[in-house]
Amino acid sequence: MIKKIFKAGKAQANPLYGRYETNIAGKPAVVEYEPDSELRDTEQVPLLEQGGIDAFVHREVLSHVADAWIDESSTRLGYEISFNRYFYKPQPLRTLSEIRADIEALEKETEGLLTQILADVEGEQ
Repeated sequence: MIKKIFKAGKAQANPLYGRYETNIAGKPAVVEYEPDSELRDTEQVPLLEQGGIDAFVHREVLSHVADAWIDESSTRLGYEISFNRYFYKPQPLRTLSEIRADIEALEKETEGLLTQILADVEGEQ
């Protein structure tokens, strides 16, 4: 679907940004298309990408999807900080002997419990 039609000389054709040269009513024009929301995808471009977003799209996207283009209105510049990576301090894992001791304590605590439950069930019948 066409978003905007530019008269010749008013805008430069740039397929990377969805602007293509065409003829409308026999006159040259540049047409800008609306993005199709069903085909939309996003990319995370490194902040210090050599050549910027354009170079990244040429190298990583256009080799797979030749007719892909960038919607300038949706392009955002930002930075993501992984707080877990820098601030999370994991609890040290328990040793195998500590885990074994916990399991043995649970076994002693529940010893005879199954027998008692079965006896109670048989007594009700």
